[in-house]
Amino acid sequence: MSGWMSGWRGALSVVVMLAVGGAIYGSYAQLGPPEPDADAPAPLASPAPVQKVVPADTSVIEYSYAPLMKRVAPAVVNIYTTKMVQTGGNRLFNDPFFRQFFGDRYGDEPQQKKKEQNSLGSGVIVRADGLVVTNHHVIDGADEIFVVLNDRREFKAKIVADEARLDLAVLKIESAGLPFLQLRDSDTIEVGDVTFAIGNPFGIGQTVTQGIVSAVGRASRSSAGAYEFFIQTDAAINPGNSGGALVGLDGTLFGVNTWIYSPTGSYAGISFAIPANMVKRIVDAADRGGKVLRPWFGATGQVITSDLADSLGLDRPGGVLINAIYPGGPADKAGLQIGDVLTEVEGRLVDDPGSMISILATHSVGGKVEVEIVRDRKTMSLRVPLVAAPEVPKRDETMLPAGHLFAGAKVANMSPALADELQLDIMARGVIVLAIERGSSAHRAGLRPGDFIVSINDKPVKTVAELNAVWAGYKGVMNVKIKRQGQIVSGTFRQ
Repeated sequence: MSGWMSGWRGALSVVVMLAVGGAIYGSYAQLGPPEPDADAPAPLASPAPVQKVVPADTSVIEYSYAPLMKRVAPAVVNIYTTKMVQTGGNRLFNDPFFRQFFGDRYGDEPQQKKKEQNSLGSGVIVRADGLVVTNHHVIDGADEIFVVLNDRREFKAKIVADEARLDLAVLKIESAGLPFLQLRDSDTIEVGDVTFAIGNPFGIGQTVTQGIVSAVGRASRSSAGAYEFFIQTDAAINPGNSGGALVGLDGTLFGVNTWIYSPTGSYAGISFAIPANMVKRIVDAADRGGKVLRPWFGATGQVITSDLADSLGLDRPGGVLINAIYPGGPADKAGLQIGDVLTEVEGRLVDDPGSMISILATHSVGGKVEVEIVRDRKTMSLRVPLVAAPEVPKRDETMLPAGHLFAGAKVANMSPALADELQLDIMARGVIVLAIERGSSAHRAGLRPGDFIVSINDKPVKTVAELNAVWAGYKGVMNVKIKRQGQIVSGTFRQ
């Protein structure tokens, strides 16, 4: 009996405890959790409650990018190029020791041989009529270019636009109704967006890799192009992927894969793609006969250091301190002044002169862009017209003839358009040497490409016409001044 009572009392106590616990829990549920400590750091995000359910079938829990890849992969192509290259002959046949024993029986051995060289890469169809975008370095110097589609059809391609400074080229194949990728507005791409790199690495066939956008507006450490404003991704890109597609979850073209940063030459987690807005510039050029028109800012500047930022009243280093403005150029017409700090172009932060030029390069010629500047510690906005660099004066490229003091030199009038093309100071003026024939009078005189002919016998030379007029018919000693890498060099020559 006592055992039963003891068991009953134990059970009763458990019931009472459960009842009390339920009451306490009910009260807690009504009152909610205790107020958080005001001094305690708030969490970055509160996770939503997770509901656990048993899936009805595997389709509920099976996620795949396969439907997306089936839709976009056919628009990515393989590109094969061929070109004939010169290879050196056997130098042994010209060796005096060899000829001492064998004479001239091998004297007719050719010293130069031609050999076919093949290379491969990738490309992206951007229009149904057969317009294909790839990298300039994929097709550079090629004698023949072949495009192989996803369905193994092969076409011979021709170049309709090519721009080394953008490292982009547009090819045309004779076909219609092809699958193609639409270009994304790359200004809307953000760090963390999911990406897929599609191409032909190592020539093994079409391959898809997946990653995220690691950075945008990234400048490279390579010399692949003058406009370096890349999308960085960790999607695996390897040799042969160049010119292939970087696409997003929406199936649009984020950019064209172009190079990787790697100490070994193979994928190391850092890959770069040319953004779609810059790709659009080369596609537009294909419709204009291949001529790429880039917006010209008409001003240059310098990087802002921490010390400069403090002296200018900026809250951080960044932007470009304008130090030269071309008279009558777009920046001048917009009202920019020397000493202004350019901080944004169309809402995008400008970190240095390179990013300023590259952001502008993603826009088409025509219309205006809004720039934000700091002047006298005050922020203001200006509208800069988007125009191409003018060729004023006309370049008048001339190969100086035999008998000329600098015969064998190709010279031209410097203009903003030529300065932009040669990546020189926009303020440069005068007559520039473009090329020198080896062994020519200009070569023997020590003239070099990139030199500016400043004066002859103290007579200023501002144009090719003036150069020819000063030299024409002159005999005797000539004192010539050359500007080389910012320094004036003098030389005396006898005609």
